Amino acid sequence: MRIGVLTGGGDCPGLNPAIRAVYISATERGWEVFGFRDGWRGLRDGDAAPLKLEDVEGIISRGGTILGSSRTNPMKSAEDLQQCKEHFRGFQLDALVAIGGDDTLSVAARLSDDGLPCVGIPKTMDNDLSNTDYTFGFDTAVTVAVDALERLRDTARSHHRVMVLEVMGRHAGWVAWMTALAGGADWVLIPEVEPDLHELAEHVNRLYARGHTYALVVASEGITVPEEVDEERAVDAFGHVVLRERNVGQAVAKEIHRLTGFETRHAVIGHIQRGGPPTIFDRVLATRVGVKAVEMIEDGDFGMMAAVQGNATVAVDIHQACGVTKTVPLALYHLAQTFFR
Repeated sequence: MRIGVLTGGGDCPGLNPAIRAVYISATERGWEVFGFRDGWRGLRDGDAAPLKLEDVEGIISRGGTILGSSRTNPMKSAEDLQQCKEHFRGFQLDALVAIGGDDTLSVAARLSDDGLPCVGIPKTMDNDLSNTDYTFGFDTAVTVAVDALERLRDTARSHHRVMVLEVMGRHAGWVAWMTALAGGADWVLIPEVEPDLHELAEHVNRLYARGHTYALVVASEGITVPEEVDEERAVDAFGHVVLRERNVGQAVAKEIHRLTGFETRHAVIGHIQRGGPPTIFDRVLATRVGVKAVEMIEDGDFGMMAAVQGNATVAVDIHQACGVTKTVPLALYHLAQTFFR
């Protein structure tokens, strides 16, 4: 048996533990494992090499991905998709493990539909894939964001400022919500709820009126910002707007200052959330779904994704996993609001 493995989309902590788990589980069965470089680009271009034990045995604590990643989308071109299929057969693969988020898994779903056996492993620091309780990368991203928020609290308290922390999250506000809740923020803005900056300003005024003298606001990069106009913006290979150009944190801070008069600053941790060693939770989660993916190949469960539901690893349909974004329920948003005093 010969299988391939690739990592696509944005990097995040947990990819290396997942690669390690796939390799060790597969070779334990006597299988050969090929690593494709830079996501779907590697399969499109036939850029791959056999993995060895020395490649993976020390990577459980390393961030990023030893295979490299890219946002290459072979579905944009019939020729690119055909090249992927030809290289799949040329490498004589019995199956391919695609590790990634919605975009990466959508390509795996298409290839499976076309008769090429693929399984998926869910990866996204946004935690927005459906049919799995958690995706690895999320816990580490929140840990980094909470640390940033704690540091901002020190300077906010010292200078009597409002501090706005912008975190990642395009369509779902999981990182912002959990950062605000775990970090004791005074407000959170997520894409699932239309921002009411006048309500936010009134809350800041109440904080200062009772002697609090500073405030912490967490904002997801995907929220609607004041006076945002529909204009031509750069997009990636999957058609997503490049969010760094929207300057959400800056826009929110400017509006808070305008409405309250209090000095307001913003901070953007951006890709810092993607780097560094994975947390223990993410190492174990990535290992479990990596092992499950190999078990799925052994069982012939193609077109499926390894997921965590409750305390079990299960196989779910890739189409259902990547077809609908998992967003923050309003009940959890209201839970966070309980602590905005």
